[in-house]
Amino acid sequence: MSDRTAPRWLLPEAIEDLLPAEAAHVERLRRRLLDEYSRHGYELVAPPLLEYVESLLTGSGRDMDMRTFKLVDQLSGRTVGVRADITPQVARIDAHLLNRKGVTRLCYCGSALHAVPSGLLASREPVQIGAELYGHAGLEADIEIVRLLARSLELCAVPAIRIDVGHVAIFRALASAAALSSDREQAVFAALQAKDSPALRDLVIDVAEPARAGLLALPELYGPAAVLDRAVALLPTFSEITQALGELRRLAAAAVTLPLSFDLADLRGYHYHSGVVFAAYAAGNPGAVALGGRYDKVGQAFGRGRAATGFSMDLREVAQLVSPQASRGAILAPWPEDDALHAETERLRGQGETVVAALPGHEGTWHEAGCDRMLVRRGEQWIIEAFKED
Repeated sequence: MSDRTAPRWLLPEAIEDLLPAEAAHVERLRRRLLDEYSRHGYELVAPPLLEYVESLLTGSGRDMDMRTFKLVDQLSGRTVGVRADITPQVARIDAHLLNRKGVTRLCYCGSALHAVPSGLLASREPVQIGAELYGHAGLEADIEIVRLLARSLELCAVPAIRIDVGHVAIFRALASAAALSSDREQAVFAALQAKDSPALRDLVIDVAEPARAGLLALPELYGPAAVLDRAVALLPTFSEITQALGELRRLAAAAVTLPLSFDLADLRGYHYHSGVVFAAYAAGNPGAVALGGRYDKVGQAFGRGRAATGFSMDLREVAQLVSPQASRGAILAPWPEDDALHAETERLRGQGETVVAALPGHEGTWHEAGCDRMLVRRGEQWIIEAFKED
């Protein structure tokens, strides 16, 4: 089908409208989560949809480059991009605009756009919501963020059944000791993500010990907190690895009520994150519904290298995992309107009711507006009555 013959209502692949019921469901979740973040001290920011690519892609490395729509700004002639991830924008706000000395907590919610979908059924226009904590390098910040992530999913009625935790410093230490070239490191990284032990074995066949044994052990190091004991026994005693495993132990001890598991080969966001990383899973969805971790170095390009940790998720994806709450039907108000009727409809709206005016010429279509009751006048009183089906 050519562009000229294609129906004008068709949308690009993996781009969808949100119709009234779904849009209302997503909006209820957005309000619920942002109110919760505010109660935890997270301040709302709203970065722009468009930025110069030099700023937009700072700190995200190659992970976001191929997923970012790029175009030429007609005013400056420079290349701009439509954001594929809001987190680097929030890091820019913290580092360059707020410029605070102490701890800063920020939250956000907005649409992003992906040049290619992140998964088979994923939308290219996710509604990204998240929370970021800046200015504290200690594990206490990571613990707070993981707890807030779990709380967020509970509020969405999609509780996490598993939160996988890893630490990118472990792989970095092993890759450095193995003196891997850039291309070879990428191949090893891909094999670890796929848990392809045979391919990994071929890739590190000539790597010196103990780095070789450490890399080969990573795909097997996943499971409950007890796996950290196995990691101590199997991994080299490099200082970076010892510190990382210590942080994971502390996190496990501090979040015993959460469904934490550990996966030392899970390196998603490897080029972006700098420490603890985590991914939350929920029933009914094969992939992670929320991602997060520490990314201390992103702010350096904006003038301040601040400690940073946070998480984000796609509200559209989360909303699809739970049935929306049935909303109360609207009240149909008669036409024509007079002062008394106007006062009554405003009184009802003030009580939280939805009141729809019955404009002339649309009799019989009240159900399309979700009306299940009508406002009628009986003598000097206004009465709400249920509709009777004909």
